[in-house]
Amino acid sequence: MRTILQQSFSVPFRYPVAFTENLFATSQPMFVETFPEGQLARVFFVLDSGVVTHHPELISQIKVYIAAHSSQLALVGEPLVVAGGEACKNNPEAYQQVVEATNSFGIDRHSYLVALGGGAVLDMVGFAAAISHRGIRLVRIPTTVLSQNDSAVGVKNSINAFGKKNYLGTFTPPFAVLNDFTFLESLEDRDWRSGISEAVKVALIKDLDFFEWLEKEAAALARREMEPMKTHIIRSAQHHMTHIAGADPFEFGSSRPLDFGHWAAHKLEKLSDFRIRHGEAVAIGIALDSAYSYLQGRIDKADLIRIFKLFHTLGLALYASELHEEALLQGLKEFQEHLGGRLTIMVLDKLGKGVEVHEMDPELIGKALQLLQFWEEQKTI
Repeated sequence: MRTILQQSFSVPFRYPVAFTENLFATSQPMFVETFPEGQLARVFFVLDSGVVTHHPELISQIKVYIAAHSSQLALVGEPLVVAGGEACKNNPEAYQQVVEATNSFGIDRHSYLVALGGGAVLDMVGFAAAISHRGIRLVRIPTTVLSQNDSAVGVKNSINAFGKKNYLGTFTPPFAVLNDFTFLESLEDRDWRSGISEAVKVALIKDLDFFEWLEKEAAALARREMEPMKTHIIRSAQHHMTHIAGADPFEFGSSRPLDFGHWAAHKLEKLSDFRIRHGEAVAIGIALDSAYSYLQGRIDKADLIRIFKLFHTLGLALYASELHEEALLQGLKEFQEHLGGRLTIMVLDKLGKGVEVHEMDPELIGKALQLLQFWEEQKTI
C-alpha cells in the first residue's frame, strides 16, 4: 500500500514598524497601544547594558510608564540587563538567561518579551523567544541606526556558534517593531556612521534615487544631523520591508540580495575578533563587491569612485589589515554552506541595480582587495 497525503496552508503575518520619539514618556501612547485593547498585557523587558549605561533613568522610566498604564500593562519581573554587541550572541549563557526568565516568571505564548537594544541583543532575545514555548510574542525596540534601518524590521533571529556568525537561529516575525529616534542621540560616532552602510547597500542594489540622496546628505549625516538621519532610516527600513514581503521572507531558496557585501563582512567580523563593528564590516564588504563588479566590467571607474567617496564622506574605512585573500575565499566557502550549497552572490549591474551570480573568480577577488587597500592609502584608484 502506498498513500501520500498532501498538506498545504498559508499563514499571513502582519506587524507594525513604527517610528517615534520618547517612547516611554507617560503621555506617549505608542507603546501601550501596541497591545490588544481590553486585555492585560504581561511584558518582560530584556535591556542592552550599553543602552542602560547611557540612559541610567531608563529602567525607572519603564516602571513609571507601566504603572501609569496598569489597567493595560503588567510588568513581569525586574528587567533583565544583558551585555550588548556580539558578546551576547557569542555567549550561550546570554540566551539561556532569557529562556530561564520565561520559565521563572511564567511567561507564556500570550505574554510578551520586549527586547530593547542594538541588533545583536534583538537577535539573541528573538532566538530565545522563538524557542521558548515554540514562540513567545516579541516586541523589538531597536536603539541603533543599523537595527532601526535594517535588522529589526525583518524576521531573522540568531546567535553565533562554531565560530560562525548566525549559525543558530530562526525565521520568526516579531509582534511589533517600535523605533525611538531619541536613543540614537547617545550613540558613539562609530555606531552612528556605520549603521548607514546598510542603507547604502539597499540603495545600490534597488534605488538609484536613494543612493543619490545619500550622496547629497552624506556630510550632514556624518555631522549627526537628526532630520536626514530619520529620513534615511525610514527609507531604508521601507526598502527592507518591501523586499521581505515580496520575495522569499524565510529564505527557502539561495537568493539573498539583501546580503550584498555581507559574505566578506561576516568573515571580517570574526577575523577581527569583532573589533570591527558589523556596519563597518558591511561597508568594506560592499566596497569589495563593488570593486569586483568594476573589475568584471559591470560598472565603470566613475561609479566605483562615487561609491568609495560616499563611504569616505560618511567616515567609514574601506580596508582592514585582517583581510587577506585566503581568509576571503574561506569566508566565501562558509557563506555558500550557509546558503545550502549553491553559491549566490549579489554584485552590481549598475548603480541602483543588483544582479546575482553563482560563481566568483578568486583572482578578481584578490585584485578587488588590492583596490580597497590602494584606495585607503591614496584615496584614488
